[in-house]
Amino acid sequence: MVIALIIANYLLLPRTSAFSLSNIFPALALILCVLDVGAQDTTVARRGSQREQVDLIDIGRHLFLKHPGVRNDSAAKKVGKVYGSLLPSAEYTLQTAFAVNLTGNAAFYTGERAEDNISNIYLNLTYTQKHQFVIPLDVNIWTRGNRYNILSDWRYEKFPQDTYGLGGLTQADSGYLIDFSYIRFYQTILKTVAPDFYLGLGYDLDYFWSVREVGLPPGKVTDFQRYGLHPTSTSSGVTFNLLYDSRRNAINPEPGNYLNVVYRPNFTFLGSDANWQTLLIDGRKYIHLPGDGKNTLAFWTFDWLTLHGDPPYLLLPSTASDTYVNMGRGYIQGRFRSKNVLYLESEYRFGIMANGLLGGVVFANAQSYTEPSSGRFESISPGWGAGIRIKLNKFSHTNIALDYGFGLHGSKGIFANLGEVF
Repeated sequence: MVIALIIANYLLLPRTSAFSLSNIFPALALILCVLDVGAQDTTVARRGSQREQVDLIDIGRHLFLKHPGVRNDSAAKKVGKVYGSLLPSAEYTLQTAFAVNLTGNAAFYTGERAEDNISNIYLNLTYTQKHQFVIPLDVNIWTRGNRYNILSDWRYEKFPQDTYGLGGLTQADSGYLIDFSYIRFYQTILKTVAPDFYLGLGYDLDYFWSVREVGLPPGKVTDFQRYGLHPTSTSSGVTFNLLYDSRRNAINPEPGNYLNVVYRPNFTFLGSDANWQTLLIDGRKYIHLPGDGKNTLAFWTFDWLTLHGDPPYLLLPSTASDTYVNMGRGYIQGRFRSKNVLYLESEYRFGIMANGLLGGVVFANAQSYTEPSSGRFESISPGWGAGIRIKLNKFSHTNIALDYGFGLHGSKGIFANLGEVF
């Protein structure tokens, strides 16, 4: 296992920024030479040699190794070998202030075929200046021949954060702090029924406790209170899953399509506090533009609808409530929240340097939430911006994404990611 230590200088950031120091260029230049696998990659490109391309690992090898030699394709399949990394790092975001992380990632193959997908286990420990503590465990296992896909999303959070009320018409200065502890247990099994097409069942459990509002003036009534503020809540339900995924590299998708539909009914006989149902539709399309080039035009729709009942306030769709907290660049996490959201984003990805080290993007998005009084979509909150891409690993096509996004009413910030946003 490779231990890579990042030492990053503390950056002075505007209060509207959300930025991860572990993802910036000076820090990543210290990730030495032998990083074996990119986080969150479900398949690895197995195309021809990429040695004419340049990435940050190449730069690190030439800076810190006396005889760097020639790199082999670290993404090539070797059955039985575990590709691992352990990464201490530091970061700063508006929601967390200064934070320290320890991230571990292990990847391996369960089959010998060239088409077999790579399996991943990802564990992260985070402690922040605001006394937030987060431990997520994400598991993505493919059995031999890609016959079954086993997905786990388990996490513990002690995570005070700001909330701004319900709907798309809330004001930026209406935010206040809520504190809670949270355990998530999501487990899903998918079976291949046709090429790139999967059906599956799952079980989702969400448990919140010690939920409270902090620092409110006496007598102030909030949307949280009107909706239903309880010190504890339990949501327990099954999931019915449909997945189509023709992408061959999820961390940096090339032309292809992705559709994930999840229907989740929750039942009191399973231990849920109430019966409620949601439907999640996550669709993405990627095309080369121009057609014979390597630039990509990408589209993303993320629609989360409450079909029946009242999910807990903290489980309602909100800005950046997708799995990897990427939705709604231009706005702070949790800026908008309601029972239903419609979201659309488009991004154009292009190369800057011929050796592939640097690229760029421009993007625009729009999110709309139903109002609590009418249940209708009455507003649209657009976001837009641009960013750069720095190649971390040329074999797995893993990029460092660093974007600056804008929203309405002066909302803006820096947004960092390992791999493409979608």
